Amino acid sequence: MYSKVDYISVRSKGNGHIIDVTPEVKRILLESGKQNGILCVFIPGATGAVTTIEYEPGLIQDMAEVLEQLAPRHKTYHHDQTWHDGNGHSHIRASLLGPSLAVPFVDGSMTLGKWQQIIFIDMDVRARSRKLVVQIVGE
Repeated sequence: MYSKVDYISVRSKGNGHIIDVTPEVKRILLESGKQNGILCVFIPGATGAVTTIEYEPGLIQDMAEVLEQLAPRHKTYHHDQTWHDGNGHSHIRASLLGPSLAVPFVDGSMTLGKWQQIIFIDMDVRARSRKLVVQIVGE
């Protein structure tokens, strides 16, 4: 069984910045030469998330609005009282969406739907560089 790990570096603006990483994941899969298996995209850290969305301006705005409703930025969080870093909402939001996504691939192509892209969301309160892990297992 084949296994390969690669990385995608992104520079985020923080505060819910959504980045479409689909092209980079496709490139990594193509370079692997593998035809069938599963790939995983993972973000190390407690304030980032990986999921899918139709990457278009309306849904990007909708996602930001829903996350604000679920974990409001200006609410008092116990985490903030402990660490005084102002990102309690960032941790909650990231935990709700999760740090990873598994995508099967068949005949060398990811099985994403027509309007489905892989996105990274940086929930933290500041801009930063992040490195996503992409692992491919297949044949």
